[in-house]
Amino acid sequence: AAKEPSNWLIYSGTYDAWRYSSLEQINRQNVKELKPVWIFQTGKVDGGFSCTPLVEDGVMFITSPWNRVFALDAVTGKELWHYYYPVPKDFGLLYGPWNRGVALGHGLVFMGTLDNHLVALDAKTGKEVWNVNIESHQQCGCNITGAPLVVKDKVVVGVTGGDSAHRGYLNAFDVKTGRRAWRFWTIPGPGEEGNQTWKGDSWKYGGGATWMTGSYDAELNLIYWGVGNPAADFYGVDRAGDNLYTDCIVALDADSGKLKWYYQEIPHDVWDWDAAYECVLIDLPVNGKKRKLLVNPNKGGYTWVLDRTNGEFINAWPLVENINWIQGIDKQGRLLGRQEPAVGQPTLVCPSIGGGRSWNHAAYSPKTGLFYTTGIEWCQTLTVQKEDPRPGETFFGGIFELKKPLNGEAGSHFDAYDPVTGKKEWSYKSKYPLLASALATGGNLVFTGDPEGEFFALDAVSGKKLWSFNTGSGHRGSPISYAVDGRQYIAVPAGWGSALAGLLPQLWPEIEDFPGGSALLVFALAD
Repeated sequence: AAKEPSNWLIYSGTYDAWRYSSLEQINRQNVKELKPVWIFQTGKVDGGFSCTPLVEDGVMFITSPWNRVFALDAVTGKELWHYYYPVPKDFGLLYGPWNRGVALGHGLVFMGTLDNHLVALDAKTGKEVWNVNIESHQQCGCNITGAPLVVKDKVVVGVTGGDSAHRGYLNAFDVKTGRRAWRFWTIPGPGEEGNQTWKGDSWKYGGGATWMTGSYDAELNLIYWGVGNPAADFYGVDRAGDNLYTDCIVALDADSGKLKWYYQEIPHDVWDWDAAYECVLIDLPVNGKKRKLLVNPNKGGYTWVLDRTNGEFINAWPLVENINWIQGIDKQGRLLGRQEPAVGQPTLVCPSIGGGRSWNHAAYSPKTGLFYTTGIEWCQTLTVQKEDPRPGETFFGGIFELKKPLNGEAGSHFDAYDPVTGKKEWSYKSKYPLLASALATGGNLVFTGDPEGEFFALDAVSGKKLWSFNTGSGHRGSPISYAVDGRQYIAVPAGWGSALAGLLPQLWPEIEDFPGGSALLVFALAD
């Protein structure tokens, strides 16, 4: 993928998760001439059009909610084939109907389903080649909303379930047969290292979802994956201990799935601070010495920087202003001044359940050396309550209500940082929460979108807004760039849907009136 900038072959662009395209035909000087060249309507979207399109040799692959995959001509938008995996009648909607994308490899297209299956489709015809039931969705209350990752002869896929009574895992399957090659349990069982960090049998229902997509270092042959929060999310009395491997970055041998190292960002999480977001792999100097680094934004409002060869802590820096669950993080990575909510007592917690940043991905540009990511300023009143696990059902252990932040207005900002130190270079403010991913390009541009339907480009160096286009619906998907026959394109999904299960209208009632619909828009310069 790194050798073919005309394609976008992996969910995050390349295995290092930069979400960066080296294409520079579209740049700061001519971006104002960017025009839509085709639009593909996917139909009504409930939950939001959240995918990352993939492009291979002039063919684009996209997913929409409710288990749909489309193959399109990347130049004209003409539909080549359409696959629909029927949703079972007994499906319970806990984690949303959206799908964030597919994986490509070995002539196949791989998609996870809402009832926890993994399917492999022929890339030329869309016909189903194999179909694996990973676990009964009725039993686990889980599904697959993230994009799989193909590494060599295996396809690796995570699972939801961090907010239900479920034991998380990460699976790898043989790309040709669908036979499971290995499974890594994110919650260790009896006799396994780490099980002692769980009280009693709480490990059986401990959460630890792997619901986003990981990264891969071919030189080290390591897969990096972020693990979500423990369950119950807020009531931690019955799961006393550090609760490994929740809120961890895990490094696994790509061939065997064996754990090589882990780093736990938040031991015994009682705030629902997933570490499940992207693992960005960058080689940069630290104290004058070049290191192989991993940068992971955490839902709790901090970004962790680790040595990806061994998991050594390098730094942690805040990406939002409103943080009160801790007082800080020291040079050894220890959390200082934990403010754990008392049971039965309403407590103001910042950030809120939506996170200091949501799942939408950051971008890194090697041209500017900057890391571009969103920060969301909001808080919540949290009331922790005892809750007993019921397999496959929600397991929050508390109730919450969104509140305005302690400092400033509720809203968000899109910022450029030094990825190691966290020094902020510039900031772009937004009244509403920015829930779309970022794309950085060789033309020194950064693209993202907002809830009001504006898709826009910023100067990657200064943060100045250079171009925008109203797509007719809000953004919570991931833009990409690709080229066919020497012409560069920018593609973006538009489709707001029901944002964060209806949480946002608590602070912004007008969000319910934002335009809906679902479409993929593709832009280019004039011929």
